[in-house]
Amino acid sequence: MHPYLLLALRIITGLGGMVLVISTLSAAIRSFVLPRNEVVRLNVWVFMGIRVLFDLAAKLANSYERRDKIMAHYAPVALVALPVCWEALVSVGYTAMYWAVGEGSWLHCYQLSGSSLLTLGTIDDFSVVGGILTYSEATLGLLLLTLLLSYLPTIYQAFSRREATVALLELRAGTPPTAACLLRWLNHDGSVQNDDQQWAAWEQWFVEIEESHTSLPILSFFRSPQPGRSWVTAGGLILDTAALLFAAVDGPQPRQAQITFKAGCLALNRVYRFFDTKAGAEPTSLLPDEGESAPGRVGFDQACQELAEHGLKVCEDRADAWRRYCELRSRYTTALNFLARLTMAPGVKSAG
Repeated sequence: MHPYLLLALRIITGLGGMVLVISTLSAAIRSFVLPRNEVVRLNVWVFMGIRVLFDLAAKLANSYERRDKIMAHYAPVALVALPVCWEALVSVGYTAMYWAVGEGSWLHCYQLSGSSLLTLGTIDDFSVVGGILTYSEATLGLLLLTLLLSYLPTIYQAFSRREATVALLELRAGTPPTAACLLRWLNHDGSVQNDDQQWAAWEQWFVEIEESHTSLPILSFFRSPQPGRSWVTAGGLILDTAALLFAAVDGPQPRQAQITFKAGCLALNRVYRFFDTKAGAEPTSLLPDEGESAPGRVGFDQACQELAEHGLKVCEDRADAWRRYCELRSRYTTALNFLARLTMAPGVKSAG
């Protein structure tokens, strides 16, 4: 090969390797350090590739319990695979740079890159420039692993806070949980006007969901310890309870409940838009009807009758109450059904 052509090829290869390393490092920093809901396309490709494999395995299961066991491993496996992919790309990038500075054959450069990245020190035959690259690669290798290990406690703390509210909600809303049952619990002392503390706790939960599940989107796919629980169904239940309260119960609407309803709608819709618009994720086609429940008038009337039997003053104009309930639920039902399918959540039950 002509010397000038070889020189040009080495320069292009070296620059390409440098761009690959910088892009991978940028992806790692934006994933765990940048406090914003920025989409990292590299991570999306990794997660979606692994999701395809888990969807194929889940299709072989013949019950929700077995599918839940399979999908429970998806988020942890994807999270562990992420630094592996990062380090593989860094290794490829440095292999290109080693070859560009004349460290030997491609095989020798690959071995040098792997030895440096994993801090093995099995190869020490390199030039001054190669030594500089070696030390920088070893530093990046440790940095990438440290980033993940440092943020694992943050991820699991957010998961634990989320699941504590989900578990408490199940205790209050019955089995299976319903909006009417939760509203009856809120009326345990004969009034739904003095539950501001409970509604404020749910508002805080929604605020944390919006922040954590867009800045650390893998959290959305961590499943609850119990197969029948899900943060998606829990959020839908709280919003359905508020919608039923506003539409069917006669009397002033608690201000804190209104704020919680608004916070919940914003949280679900922003997480939904993150995955649908920014991340470009599609809900799994596995069992497309599962997890979606459109409100029905008969069920709504039954919920109103149940509330009346337990001492709540229900609006007499059921047709108008039904219209208001459908209007309120339309503010979040699209996001709720999308997230239920995306996370393969158990059935989302409305009041109707």
